[in-house]
Amino acid sequence: MAMAAEGALTLRVAEAFPKDVGRGIVRLDPADIERLAAAIGDIVEVVGKRKTVARVMPAYVAERGKGIVQIDGVTRGNAQAGLDERVQVRKAAHQVARSVTLKPLAPNKLAPRGQEGDYYARLLEGIPLLAGDRVRVSLFGNRSIDFSVSETSPKDVVLVSGATTIRIVGEAAPEHRGAAVSYEDVGGLGKEIARIREMIELPLRYPEVFERLGIDPPRGVLLYGPPGCGKTLIARAVAQETAAHFVHLAGPEVIHKFYGESEAHLRTIFQEAEQRAPSIVFLDEIDAIAPKREAVQGEVEKRVVAQLLALMDGLKSRGQVVVIGATNIPSSIDPALRRPGRFDREIVVSVPDRTGRLEILQIHTRGMPLADSVDLERLAAVTHGYVGADLAALCREAAMSCLRRALPSIDLARADIPYEDLLRLEVTMAHFVEAMSEIEPSAIREVFTEVADVKWDQVGGVDDVKRLLQGAVEWPLKYADRFAYAKTSPPKGVLLTGAPGTGKTLVAKAVASESGVNFISIKGPELLSKWVGESEKGVREVFKKARQTAPCIVFFDEIDALVPMRGGGAGEAHVSERVVSQFLTEMDGIEGLHGVTVLGATNRPDIIDPALLRPGRFDFIVELPPPDLAARLVILEVHTRGRPLAEDTDLADLAERTGGLVGAELEALCRRAAMLAIRESIEQEPGTQYAPFLIEKRHFETALVLMSTE
Repeated sequence: MAMAAEGALTLRVAEAFPKDVGRGIVRLDPADIERLAAAIGDIVEVVGKRKTVARVMPAYVAERGKGIVQIDGVTRGNAQAGLDERVQVRKAAHQVARSVTLKPLAPNKLAPRGQEGDYYARLLEGIPLLAGDRVRVSLFGNRSIDFSVSETSPKDVVLVSGATTIRIVGEAAPEHRGAAVSYEDVGGLGKEIARIREMIELPLRYPEVFERLGIDPPRGVLLYGPPGCGKTLIARAVAQETAAHFVHLAGPEVIHKFYGESEAHLRTIFQEAEQRAPSIVFLDEIDAIAPKREAVQGEVEKRVVAQLLALMDGLKSRGQVVVIGATNIPSSIDPALRRPGRFDREIVVSVPDRTGRLEILQIHTRGMPLADSVDLERLAAVTHGYVGADLAALCREAAMSCLRRALPSIDLARADIPYEDLLRLEVTMAHFVEAMSEIEPSAIREVFTEVADVKWDQVGGVDDVKRLLQGAVEWPLKYADRFAYAKTSPPKGVLLTGAPGTGKTLVAKAVASESGVNFISIKGPELLSKWVGESEKGVREVFKKARQTAPCIVFFDEIDALVPMRGGGAGEAHVSERVVSQFLTEMDGIEGLHGVTVLGATNRPDIIDPALLRPGRFDFIVELPPPDLAARLVILEVHTRGRPLAEDTDLADLAERTGGLVGAELEALCRRAAMLAIRESIEQEPGTQYAPFLIEKRHFETALVLMSTE
C-alpha cells in the first residue's frame, strides 16, 4: 500500500463477499478509512482505468491489514479494474440526486408498468451513482436487472434517496445475454475458482510471465462434478472477469449429418478463437463430442474426437486460446484428451459443504425481502446433499410460496399489482420449510429417502445403543475437531441385530432424524438383479452417491439378503459372491469412505459373510435384546403418550405381566386396547357425535388375552 497525491490510497482489488454484491459498497481496513479522513458510510471515488463511486464500509477482521479494497463485480466493471490490480481510493463530495435517468441493459418485464420510478427509487435508495456507471437492481426472488446511468441531476456524484425521481428510457437489445456473472455470483467454490484463475487469468492477462520463465502456459482445464454444482457458472464468471472473447459450445451442436461438416465446424470455432485472442472456448457436456473411441460405433464421433485432439495439441500452435471442458461423467471421455498438453488440469466441482451452502443461499436471497425469522445458517445446516441448482430452486420455491399466500389479497382484475403490495411481500422461514418439502437434493435424488420424524424419546429401552450410535454418527459431525485432535477416525459401520420387533429399523430412523444428515435407505434384496454386473453396479452407485453427499448414513435393512456367507454353489450364488466382494471393497478398500456411516439391520447375523463382521467394516455389532422390565415400562409410556388413559390403567403392572414381549408387540398391545375402546364408543353412540371416552385397564386386559391366544 502506498499513499498517493491528494490524500488518496493505492490499494489492491480483492473479491467482495457474496452478500455485498449490488449494494454499491466497498470494504476497507478501518485504519485506511482513517487515513482517508473518512467515516463509515461516506462516499469514496475508486479510480482504475475509469472513475466510479461507492460507499465505504469496514472490512471484516480477517481481511484487515492486507492493503486491499474489497469491490464487487459491478463496481469493478465500472472502475474497469480486475482482481489483484491496483486502484486509487479517495474521499468524494456528493449531493442528493433530484433525478436519475437509467437505461436497461436487459429486457425487463418484472417491474410494475407505469410505476417503475417509485419502485426502483425504493430499491436503489442509499446507492451512490455517477453518469456512465452500471447499476444492478435486485428484484423479488433471485432475479436482478442491470441498468446504465445515462444522466444525473445534479451532475457528478449523487446519492439516491426516497425522493429521487427515477426515469427509465430506451429498451434493451432483445439478444442481450443478461446480467454479467462475476466471481461473487459463484458461491461455495472458492478453492476451485482460485485454481482456475491461476490457470486461465494469468496466461491471458500476463503472457510475458510465462515467456520469462520459459514455459508454455496451461492450455486446458476439465471441470467435472454432479449436475447443478456450478461448472457452467464458473466458466461464465471466468469469461466475464478476464474480458476474453468467449465461445460457448454445447457438445451436441458440433455433430452434423454431412461427411466432414462436424470437423469443419470445430476448426472454424478454434480459428475464430485464435483470431480474436485472448479467447476461451468452453465445451459444455464434452462427453457428447469426445467419447472413448473404442466404445463408440459411429465413424463421425471418432473423427470429431481426432479433430479435437489435433486442435488442442497438434503441430500448429494454438496461441492465447484456453479450452474449458465440463462434464458430469469424466470416465466416458477419450483418455487421449485427459493428458497434460490438452487438459492440463482436472478440477472436481464437488457438492458444497455447509459453509458453501450458506454462501449460495446468501447469493440467491440477495434481493429477497427476508423476514427476521429466516435463519440462513440453519437452512445451510439442514440442506445436506443440495447442489447450487437445488439451493437456487429452494429460494425460488420459497418466494413462490410467499406469492401463493399473498395472491388472495391481490386484485387479479387489475392490469398491474400496486408496488405498495409488492413491497409488503416478505419471505419467512415457514416458506423455506414448505419449499424444502418440494425440493429434493439432486445429488441423491434416485436414492433419497424421506426420514420419518422419529426422535430418541420415542425409542424406549435402548439407552446403550442410543449412546453408541450418537458416538458413531452425531459426534464426528458436531465434534470433528476433537476427533482430529485425538487423531481418531469415527467407526465406519454399526450392525444392529436382534429378534424381529426389537426396534432395529426404528433406531435407524431415530439416528437419521436426530443427526440431520442425509439418509439413504436400501432394502437388502432390491439391489439384486438378474443381469450380470447390475447388482454390483447398484452397490457401487449407492456408495458413490453417499460419498458425494457426505455426511450421510446408508441404512441396509435385512442386510443378510444382500451379503450372505460365500462358498460353493453356482448361478445365483456367484451373483451373491460378487455382490459381497463389491460390498467389502466399498466399505474398506483402497478408496476411503469419509463422512459415510453404514448401518445394517438383520435378525440372522449367523448367515452374514464373516469378512464383513470384522473391525474396519462393521466396527460395532450391537444386539437389541428383548426389553427388560424397565425398558418395557418406557416403551409402554412412549406408545400411550397423549392417549386418553383411565386412572385405573397401571402401566407398571402391565410391564410386569408382558415379560417376553418385544417393542413391536407392546406397540400392538397399546393399539389393540385403543381399538377396543373405540369399538365400545361406536357401539354406544353410532353417530358422528361422541362423548369423550377413556382407554381403561380392562381394555388392556382383553387385548393381552387376545394376543396370548393368537
